[in-house]
Amino acid sequence: MMIKKMFLAILAVGVFASSCSNDDDNSAATTANLTLDFQQGDQKLDELGAGYVYEGWIIVDGSPVSTGTFSSVTFPQSFTVDAVQLAAATRFVLTIEPAGETGVEAETPADTKILAGDFSGSTASVNTEVVGDFSNASGKYILATPTDNDMTNEASGVWFLDNTNAPPPVAGLEGLPVLPAGWKYEGWAVVNGTPLSTGTFTNVSATDDGAPYSGSVALPMPNGADGFFPGEDFLENAPEGLTFPLDLKEKTIVISVEPSPDNSPAPFTLKPLAHMVPADAMDHTPISMGVGPVVSLKATVTR
Repeated sequence: MMIKKMFLAILAVGVFASSCSNDDDNSAATTANLTLDFQQGDQKLDELGAGYVYEGWIIVDGSPVSTGTFSSVTFPQSFTVDAVQLAAATRFVLTIEPAGETGVEAETPADTKILAGDFSGSTASVNTEVVGDFSNASGKYILATPTDNDMTNEASGVWFLDNTNAPPPVAGLEGLPVLPAGWKYEGWAVVNGTPLSTGTFTNVSATDDGAPYSGSVALPMPNGADGFFPGEDFLENAPEGLTFPLDLKEKTIVISVEPSPDNSPAPFTLKPLAHMVPADAMDHTPISMGVGPVVSLKATVTR
């Protein structure tokens, strides 16, 4: 009788251990790791403004499934996701989202898609073509301050136009694609390390969205298709540490591609055009821009 009880006890322990082992195996199989990393060491995403995060998505049977959010721009970034869904995923998308979303908004990718690409086997090559192809972008600008009547401070304004054959002037920015929803272009003058926005825009032949530093004189009308051209005079409301008017010679002019909405005071990652204003630049004379520091981004997603 004693031998029979011992046998049953040993059998019970064995069944329990086997059951635990099977549970562990089943638990481990329900999730899998997904990793996002950039192909080139000098390429990376910039930090977002307060209140925004990056969010990864896999597309499963045509529907988006979140892989999680992150705000750190240290890579690689790893996510733990449902193993079955990850195996069935056909595409990866990275978006910029308001932090703390709930309900339907939390389940739906924002318009601001920064990276996307299809899976082939265990990897997906993702890039910024979902935003646009900026490889053919070119630009010209002039130094001028049309929003005041003082002709002695013309080097304190930058306007993205070409007046070579004026009148009339024409758009100075060419080859910039029409941006999808969730994105805008923005001009910048970087002065002693401080980026000053010239305003956001979607139309290179129209007045931009802001004039925080311009004077009180109205811009010439009409010139561009919908007003004047993108640009800014730096005459009023100088930020702390700067004095207006400026001398933009030997300062850097940038065109960036910005998420919209956006509350970061600095240019975003994509900067297709940039140029340092020559020391001998002449007022009212077109100056050609060069290729910017970041025209596109490429990354690899591994499952």
